[in-house]
Amino acid sequence: MTVTAMNFPMMSNQATSLEAYIHTVNGYPILSQEEETSLAVRLRDYQDVEAARKLVMTHLRVVVSIARKYIGYGLPQADLIQEGNIGLMKAVKRFDPDRGVRLVSFAMHWIKAEIHEYILRNWRMVKIATTKGQRKLFFNLRSLKQNNNHSLTGAEADQVAQTLGVRREEVLEMETRFSGQDVSLEPVVEDGEESFSPLAWLSDPEAEPTRVLAREEYEHLSGTELGQALHSLDERSRRIVESRWLSDEHPATLHELAAEFSISAERVRQIEQKAMQKMRQHLMLERSELPELH
Repeated sequence: MTVTAMNFPMMSNQATSLEAYIHTVNGYPILSQEEETSLAVRLRDYQDVEAARKLVMTHLRVVVSIARKYIGYGLPQADLIQEGNIGLMKAVKRFDPDRGVRLVSFAMHWIKAEIHEYILRNWRMVKIATTKGQRKLFFNLRSLKQNNNHSLTGAEADQVAQTLGVRREEVLEMETRFSGQDVSLEPVVEDGEESFSPLAWLSDPEAEPTRVLAREEYEHLSGTELGQALHSLDERSRRIVESRWLSDEHPATLHELAAEFSISAERVRQIEQKAMQKMRQHLMLERSELPELH
């Protein structure tokens, strides 16, 4: 049983379409208890889709009535109604006519549950309520506050906590969450000017301790140990290594160095290879002589 299978009246976010939808659902007749029970039995015993459709259609006005109570959360009424319709369909599917309860009483819980979930998912980018106590506070705190323009006093927080059966700290935390708002981490451009980005408040990843130590070690290696390793080479070998590996702009090629020293390119490669091996051995020796850290 799906929303499309029920052939609900069309509804969009435009005010005129919403008004037409509400007018249409209010025109469906209200079922008597006998009619409702008969349809529910047909659905339960024979999986009668037409019976399910009539049960849903005749209770769409209930969804509209409940959804109106949540307009204050700033979300589109049409979306609230559609979410409530999903809850209604779930209720119709699970309704047991033998319990002697009217469908409207049974369905209210399912309708509100779907609307609540929708509000919690969409009211803020960051989820504001996750636990049972936080959800209870989210949907009741504003109505229990004596003055919505001011923060709760200690006595008012205690009263709300006692009424809802939650801790005083939870009440104060939820009020703080209500007063906050989502902030984009990216800078916002308004009137051609870029606003300050909250990303600037975050710590620089380059200042992370392991990265700082790695840079210091690299600088020490480059500035001290590497320099000593270079000086352990003969002049020609040092010239080849510096020209090939330590030149930032235009590293020399084997053929260029071969012409400079009047030797073959293969000989330059051999000298380079031997020099690099000697430098590695020098660096390993320097490190082995460092005192151990405890």
